[in-house]
Amino acid sequence: MRKLSSFAIGAVFTACALLAFNISVTAQKAPGQDYLVYVLSESADKIALIRFGPGGARIEREFTTGVMEPDIDGPHGIAVSPDKQHYFVSLAHGRPFGTVWKYSAKDDKPLGKVTLGMFPATMDVSPDGNFVYVVNFNLHGDMVSSSVSVVLADQMLEIKRIPTCVMPHGSRFNPQGTKHYSACMMDDMLVEIDTATLKVSRHFLLTKGKEAGMSGSPEIHAKAGHAQHDSGGHGLEPPKPGDVSCSPTWAQPSADGSFVYVACNKSSEIVEVDAKTWKVTRRIEAGPGVYNLAVTKDGQKLIATNKRGPSVSVYDLKSGKELARVSTKRKVVHGAVVSPDNRYAFISVEGVGSEPGTVEIIDLEALKTVATVDVAQQAAGIDFLGTEPARK
Repeated sequence: MRKLSSFAIGAVFTACALLAFNISVTAQKAPGQDYLVYVLSESADKIALIRFGPGGARIEREFTTGVMEPDIDGPHGIAVSPDKQHYFVSLAHGRPFGTVWKYSAKDDKPLGKVTLGMFPATMDVSPDGNFVYVVNFNLHGDMVSSSVSVVLADQMLEIKRIPTCVMPHGSRFNPQGTKHYSACMMDDMLVEIDTATLKVSRHFLLTKGKEAGMSGSPEIHAKAGHAQHDSGGHGLEPPKPGDVSCSPTWAQPSADGSFVYVACNKSSEIVEVDAKTWKVTRRIEAGPGVYNLAVTKDGQKLIATNKRGPSVSVYDLKSGKELARVSTKRKVVHGAVVSPDNRYAFISVEGVGSEPGTVEIIDLEALKTVATVDVAQQAAGIDFLGTEPARK
C-alpha cells in the first residue's frame, strides 16, 4: 500500500482546516448593517446606546439619568416607541414613588416624566404608540397587591392604575394591542388586561398541580397565596425542597398572540398558556432561574435568560427543543431583545459587585455569542432602537 508523504499529509490537514474555517465563517457571517440597542445600568444611573455591526460592538454614547445625585435612582425598564422617535425609562427608586421619563431618540433629551407607584419596573408601549403600560413592582414595599399603570405616551399622564397582585413584572402587549400581560412573582399568577376596558379580564394560577384559569381580577385569590413565597435573592435563590411554586418573572406573548409564555423563575420552567382556551398546553424545561423572555418576529424561536445559569437558552418553539444554551461572560443574566430580522439576540448581564455589566450578542443562526461590550454596573432593561447602514 502506498504511503502518503509528510507533505501530502500536511496538505490534507490544511485543506480540512480551511474547510472547517469556511464552515465557521459561513455560520457566523458578519452583519451587513449596524444594529442600535439601548441598555440601562441600574446601579450607575446610566443609559447607553450600543452599536453593533461589521466592526463589532461598542458604546455609541452614554449619559446619566435621574435627579437624585448622589443617590441612585435605579433605571430598570426601557421601551422604545413603535415609530422609534421616543423611548421611555422607569426610575425605580423615589421618595417614596418612582417615575417614568420620556426621551427623544434623536438627541436623548428628556421630554417629560410622570410619577407612578412603588418601584416602577418593566414597561411596554402599545402597538399604536398611544399608551405605556408600567408594572409597579413594589420591591421594597409591604407584601400587598400592586398594580399596572396606564400612561398616555404623548402627555405623560397616568390615566389608570389597575390593581393586579403581588410584585408584578414582565409587561408585554400582544401584537394586536388588545391584551396586556404581566406576571406576579409572589402570587404565581399570569394576569391579562383588556386594553379596551382597562380592566383585568382574566388571570391564571401557575402553581404546579394547582393550575387554573379564572376570569376577572386576581385580588381575591391572591390574598390566600403569597404567604408561602419569599423574595430573597430576587430570582437568585433555588427552590426549597417541596416547593412547587412558579415565581413568574416574565410574560411573553407569541409572535401571533395565540400563546403566552411565562418564565417560572423558581421552578426553572417555561409555561405555555393558550390565550384562547386559557389552559396550559406545555411546560418546557428551562435553564436555572429562567428570568426574562423574548420571541423572534417570525415566531420560530424563544430566547430565555437564565439568571442562576448564568446562560441564555434558545428554543425551537414548534418542538419545544432547546437548540442551545450559551454561557455568558458574567453572572446574573437579565434582559433580552431580538432584532426585527430575527438574526441576533441582545442580552443584558448585570455582573456581580464592582464588575461592569455587559451586553452580549448572540447570533441566532450560529447559536453562538459573536460580540460583547462592557457597560456600567448592573445592566438591566434593554430594547431595540433600529438599524442603520454599516459604518466603515
